[in-house]
Amino acid sequence: MDSIDLEVLKTSAAWIASGRRCELITVIKTWGSSPRPVGATLAICEDGTVIGSVSGGCIEDDLIARVRDEGISRSLPEIVSYGITADEAHRFGLPCGGTIELSIEPLSERSRVAELLDRLERHELVQRRLDLHTGDVELSQAAPGAQMQVSERAMVTLHGPRWRLLIIGAGQLSRFLAQIATAMDYHVIVCDPREEYRAGWQVDGVQLVHDMPDDIVLSMKLDHRSAVVALTHDPKLDDLALMEALKSDAFYVGAIGSRLNNSKRRERLLEFDLTPEQLARLHGPIGLYIGSKTPSEIAISILAELTAIKNGVPTAMLIPHAASPAAPGDTVCAVDSGAV
Repeated sequence: MDSIDLEVLKTSAAWIASGRRCELITVIKTWGSSPRPVGATLAICEDGTVIGSVSGGCIEDDLIARVRDEGISRSLPEIVSYGITADEAHRFGLPCGGTIELSIEPLSERSRVAELLDRLERHELVQRRLDLHTGDVELSQAAPGAQMQVSERAMVTLHGPRWRLLIIGAGQLSRFLAQIATAMDYHVIVCDPREEYRAGWQVDGVQLVHDMPDDIVLSMKLDHRSAVVALTHDPKLDDLALMEALKSDAFYVGAIGSRLNNSKRRERLLEFDLTPEQLARLHGPIGLYIGSKTPSEIAISILAELTAIKNGVPTAMLIPHAASPAAPGDTVCAVDSGAV
């Protein structure tokens, strides 16, 4: 889940614990353009304080004004719509004819927000079912790839590290990549069977495993919310894992290395049971071209490309390292040359 939506839950739990009345607002449907996606949340307190966002700010202003004028009096969830008419669309800052539908849920101890946060601290993917008729809440483990659902009776939302990142290699670059990805709410797993690299590894919140990378790829059952990044420069560790990842539904598979090394890697992978279409999914040299040369900059470059792919940015709008101007000495390793 997004960091801001996690902050919404944390703030809501604090308000509930202090005995303050508050509501949780969730975007459940949009028509036309919308500033925030389905599933985005906002919480509002009885004094008009808000955390989170469901629009560009204008709908928030209306929600705040209503709370300040009328207080919080709902006892059951309610579905409301904004922007049904052109006049409302203009009033609330939506594109003409655009519509956004929201769930407004009064919060209390029965909302189980604190329990939900406890499970998120354990990196669980949690399904929260809100009965729209009674306000009752059920929490259960969600399957990877599950999606938000809304019916006349209930709203089912997903909470937790819905995006997973497998990093192969526990070197210095992996540390930066893992730290940034964790801050972006990825569930990060680092795999390195080499004891000398694992011995000094210490990144809070990141799982470190020592199995062979291809075994980890298979055991993870990668779905369309999974990404794999190979950073070891060692074909014995990277190649088989990349082969399995490229056969999976992972939305992103990338490997570090220069143009020459990536060309050789592609030749090796074609000798395995891979189709040209599967091989074409491999990102390498990895990352977007930002002139990165240090490990921290390269990590940003990698996550920038990964994020663009996750968000569906058209390839024509991206300038990957593979398409960047060739740098002198582009046959050495990424950290030495800046070609990743």
